Amino acid sequence: MGSMGTEAPAIEVDDLVVRRGRTVVLDGLGFSVGSGDVVGLLGPSGCGKSTLLRSIVGTQLVHGGSVRVLGEPAGSRQLRRRVSYMTQSLSIYDDLTVRQNLEYFRKVLVAPGGDTDRVLELTDLAGSAHEVTENLSGGQRSRVSLAVALLGDPEVMILDEPTVGLDPVLRADLWSLFRQLAADGATLLISSHVMDEATRCDRLLLMREGRFIADDSPAGLLRSTGTGTTEEAFLTLIAANDPPATATPRTRGRHRRAPAGQAPGGNR
Repeated sequence: MGSMGTEAPAIEVDDLVVRRGRTVVLDGLGFSVGSGDVVGLLGPSGCGKSTLLRSIVGTQLVHGGSVRVLGEPAGSRQLRRRVSYMTQSLSIYDDLTVRQNLEYFRKVLVAPGGDTDRVLELTDLAGSAHEVTENLSGGQRSRVSLAVALLGDPEVMILDEPTVGLDPVLRADLWSLFRQLAADGATLLISSHVMDEATRCDRLLLMREGRFIADDSPAGLLRSTGTGTTEEAFLTLIAANDPPATATPRTRGRHRRAPAGQAPGGNR
């Protein structure tokens, strides 16, 4: 899936393996994301979503495979101003005001002088610009971290649970912003464990235990599983991919992306 056309993928992951000790966290993942796509990475906590995102931005030690972003190896110096990353742990300074935080990161990125005001407006933080960050609510602090990720008008945005802890109205506002950014040409890979956010994406990657169990559009996912909601589809796919309880455990095999509209098979 993805609107790649004749352009090179914005993100290209091939046979990615990540281990933690003797545990395989990501096992041979492969997929690509086209420019201007909004891709949702969904799955329960601990399934490997954050590890995959760190691999894409180049902050994760990988044990096999390759990751390229905008044609460059993940983490390359050339990508510093072209790729942004919003982590689950907020990357802001509590003792600075909202504006001071944004000005600091703007200067680090050598972004244009008017960028601070631009991202304050985009994230609806202009009214809180002079407040000390530690005095803000959790939702406001998350928006400050998102505002930092928007500095410099990045081409690829990697957002790890950007809407966690936000009220439904603010979540809807942020998703409208994400769609606007994609319409302007940005590529967004957004992780979430909230299944109802899936319908806002162009494409969904559903993860479980370090592998993909589906790669499809929201409508295609519901159609292929015969379900009415993404949560029901996810549960259906889990049941289809899990081995019977009486089966003899086997070494986990490598899994690659399935054709559009079709979930990958279970362990072989």
